Amino acid sequence: MTERLNTGSHDLPVTEELAAFMRTGWASERRAEIAPRPIAPWAAKRRAALAQRFPGERLVIPAGTLKVRSNDCDYRFRPHSAYSYLTGANESDDVLVIEPSGEAVLYVRPRAPRAEGQEFYRDRRYGEFWAGPRPDLAEASELYQIECAHIRDLDLTGPARVLRGVDPSVDARVERGDGDAELESFLSEMRLVKDEWEVGELRSAVDATVRGFEDVVRALPQAFGHSRGERYLEGVFGLRARLEGNAVGYESIVASGSHACVLHWIRNDGALRRDDLLLMDAGVESDTLYTADVTRTIPLSGRFSPVQRQVYELVYEAQTAAIATLRPGARFRDFHLAAMRVICDGLREWGLFKESTDTLMETGLYRRYTLCSSGHMLGLDVHDCAKSRAEVYLDGVLEEGNVLTVEPGLYLQPDDLTLPEELRGIGVRIEDDLLITADGAVMLSDGLPRHPDEIESWMGGLL
Repeated sequence: MTERLNTGSHDLPVTEELAAFMRTGWASERRAEIAPRPIAPWAAKRRAALAQRFPGERLVIPAGTLKVRSNDCDYRFRPHSAYSYLTGANESDDVLVIEPSGEAVLYVRPRAPRAEGQEFYRDRRYGEFWAGPRPDLAEASELYQIECAHIRDLDLTGPARVLRGVDPSVDARVERGDGDAELESFLSEMRLVKDEWEVGELRSAVDATVRGFEDVVRALPQAFGHSRGERYLEGVFGLRARLEGNAVGYESIVASGSHACVLHWIRNDGALRRDDLLLMDAGVESDTLYTADVTRTIPLSGRFSPVQRQVYELVYEAQTAAIATLRPGARFRDFHLAAMRVICDGLREWGLFKESTDTLMETGLYRRYTLCSSGHMLGLDVHDCAKSRAEVYLDGVLEEGNVLTVEPGLYLQPDDLTLPEELRGIGVRIEDDLLITADGAVMLSDGLPRHPDEIESWMGGLL
């Protein structure tokens, strides 16, 4: 097999003498003692459930490929969530295959032996000296507790269901079938109910996120002095995410003043003004890729003004009403509808509408001020299980083991002439992560205060 190297445009030629010298004189390439990853027994159960759902069929789930950020520089690799769920592995270009017998084989690209070529020191994308060591076949088998084979031995001839859109080379080698979409949906739906191990990982991610929000409040005095104070706070939270996890689970939203009215404000280039609110939506992603998703809206001065408190308390009451609906058997959409009914009542009390709450709920006019839904499933993806069928997710019912966010908000645009001037430019969202239990729900993010009085007291203790 001809050795193919990913070398850069400025790669220096290698003489025969240097090539021979580089192949010898190395200590053992065996890593230190390797322990199986804690996820391994859980991943094995998931693979068995997948094989049982599609008996007698070949299933192909790729990890994904490296993606170019700029020229010859790649983004940091993150495997597809379905692949991570089924293996716990995190190297690019690998492929999980479940055979018709139910046996699972993980095809991996092991690190190149130093005695066999130049990849380990010349390949800028995969070489050990450039990107760090990948496990060899034996190490991979120990880590993931699954049979491993070399990726060059992967034979994709014959019928198979494939998780498509993840690895173009895999897509090209297997004829598209009608069953691929069904596989994708099931891989999403099987993650709707979290197992014990997943709940533990989510708790850890949320706990780290709480500490990240505390870091942000402590950093406010320094952030006020920067023209890009939002970005200063983004960096503070990002440091916590990298120290305690893999990274942030999604691009952090750090929105001060009227920026909070932009639902996905991720430019984070604004200054901080002491009279404004700060809406921050951020989550730490664990090393195992489970992410928290928490939003708090805080007064930068440490105290809510009367009008800020007016808006905040309406969102708080809406979230409280939504949380009260959470229990097994409740429809997934119930919590959003409960929150919106409270919002409609409040908007009417403010004099923005004369119509009844029932009429507003029917016409949707209230959505001018609260545009989006009030929550989603949470797990390996911040918007988890998104490929599930509507009848088992959005139009389904809650089950014990679901983990979801509840996040109503009001976004009162600065140029909205239907609003009194004092309300314009205020954005408030409160978001928490909740686990559905046998008799209700547990708030995983209760380490952060929600009530405005508690927020003021919490900030006072940190500043």
